[in-house]
Amino acid sequence: MNMFAKNEANSVEEYLFLIPENRKKDIDFLHNFIQKAVPNLKPYFATNMIGYGLFHYLDSKKQKKDWPIISLANQKNYISIYVCTIIEDKDAAEKYKKELGKLSKGVSCIRFKNIEEINLETLKIVLQLAEKKPGVAGATIVD
Repeated sequence: MNMFAKNEANSVEEYLFLIPENRKKDIDFLHNFIQKAVPNLKPYFATNMIGYGLFHYLDSKKQKKDWPIISLANQKNYISIYVCTIIEDKDAAEKYKKELGKLSKGVSCIRFKNIEEINLETLKIVLQLAEKKPGVAGATIVD
């Protein structure tokens, strides 16, 4: 089962162009919002999502992997923002879940159906924390 909405994009521009009309306004807004909140994290096309900035970690086989610090994805049933940072031994989405608004969350993932459900001031704080200290639970971060 694939939770990502079908998108044949090969670039950020194509990804944004191919977003369905009912989500376009929110995705465009969030793409601009993320770039303003963390201007040093350059956007790029990551498979089925837009990534912002990169960090490197060692996987379970001790192989170096690259991953977006923040990413934005249009899913079939909602919009997801993945934020890879650990704050006081919790991922940011968990640490700030009450302040973020009426949304569901997974590991490093904030999910919502429309922009009105999310507290943008808190989202900005979480994005800026990720920019300063990227990471995921259980991963060894490397340069």
